[in-house]
Amino acid sequence: MDRGAILGRELFYSFYGDDFTGSTDVLETLALNGIPAALFLEPPDKREIEQFSLKVGVGCSNGSRRLKAFGVAGISRSLTPHEMDVELPGIFESISSIPTDFFQYKICSTFDSSVAIGNIGHAVEIALKYFPSAYIPLIVAAPFLNRFVVFGNLFARVDQHTYRLDRHPTMSKHPVTPMTESDLAVHLRHQTNRKIQLMDQFAMEGEYGKPEEMLSQLTAETGYVIFDTMDLNHLRIIGRLLVNRRDSPCQFILGSSGAVYALALQLQEMGKIQKFQELSKPGEAQKMVITAGSCAPGTRDQILHMQSLEHPGIRMDTMKIIDPIDHGQEINTVVQQALNTISRKQVPVIYTALGPDDLAIAATTQRIESAGETSGSAGRIIAEAQGKVLKEIIAKTGKLRIAVAGGDTSGYVSRALGIYALETLHPIAPGAPLCVAHSKNSAFDGLEIALKGGQNGNKKYFESILKGESLN
Repeated sequence: MDRGAILGRELFYSFYGDDFTGSTDVLETLALNGIPAALFLEPPDKREIEQFSLKVGVGCSNGSRRLKAFGVAGISRSLTPHEMDVELPGIFESISSIPTDFFQYKICSTFDSSVAIGNIGHAVEIALKYFPSAYIPLIVAAPFLNRFVVFGNLFARVDQHTYRLDRHPTMSKHPVTPMTESDLAVHLRHQTNRKIQLMDQFAMEGEYGKPEEMLSQLTAETGYVIFDTMDLNHLRIIGRLLVNRRDSPCQFILGSSGAVYALALQLQEMGKIQKFQELSKPGEAQKMVITAGSCAPGTRDQILHMQSLEHPGIRMDTMKIIDPIDHGQEINTVVQQALNTISRKQVPVIYTALGPDDLAIAATTQRIESAGETSGSAGRIIAEAQGKVLKEIIAKTGKLRIAVAGGDTSGYVSRALGIYALETLHPIAPGAPLCVAHSKNSAFDGLEIALKGGQNGNKKYFESILKGESLN
């Protein structure tokens, strides 16, 4: 394989994110490490990539605003295998028509998946038809996001406590894909017939011989290789192995943002790219609105913190939102409350639930299921309503800074605002940057927007978005 192709061709990296907020995680990791990138809501064609110009240009050098990487924000984490068969082939075909050195199927660092929903093994089988590779490197951990893999088991830290994932207070109780098994190989075996092997931390550190030789032994047949990852040094080793063991014109990678971070560390060591040390701050927002569709404890704490700063919470009544009769009136009510709040120089904090134990969650689920629909239908209806609310607010106030919590909510909000691409503006919390929107509608083009997963950031995340500065 010609190693010189890395960063020698126009584009270095492409990726598909299996949910929206996880996609912005990769976008940020690329840009802040010196690889200019954009995230698209629909697969771009080659002409669109060639003509795309970054507005801010984080990650760019020599005055160029051209892309070195691009991704597509997807929804496969919430799809059944049959739905994946419909959704993914066209997207992968489009991405594969634009040559890059690596393609990543981006998954969450908590490995959200099951046989029925978000089946990772099934998605990989589809992807390999378009990105054939000699082996499947699986890099789940992201130490900078407090996610670790030790002897093949996944751990996640919350504040000062590190939990094995099957005992994690949120992920072990996830309403759709609860993680009841922390051993990644055991969990993945329910989703694939391919061989799964482990590059443990001793192999990574050369205890059994050269890591490159160990990896070659593990990749004698096309299968998965899980990489233990405890710290940045392990990521550096992984980055070196990925570059040196790239056995396809476009090497397929399965993993979290830890995978691209590993590659970036290697490219920095090779002198190919430079990490951005400091970025100009966007400053405090004159007007801002927050909408949260996440039920995560972290999002609950962020909402309550903003309320403690005298920014009013506005509960969206989800029982009314899923009712065709009350739907429109509830949207109008929330919009008016938000406009009144903005007129008082405060930030409206629109939310659907306060944490996983909020009684509205069970009541709404029961109501929608009694009508013969699935709980996923309720999530879609509620997320679409939040997008409508933001669109109405901006129509009345003009551009303002927006923070959105929740993967599904982020996707529907972006579509409601006609956003077709995002670029990184400023880091706030790892995996949840403030971005700049590209929209063909001038009312939304250049909008400053943050799209975060429920668990990202500490309690001051929304406050930091308002101030336009990174969390301490």
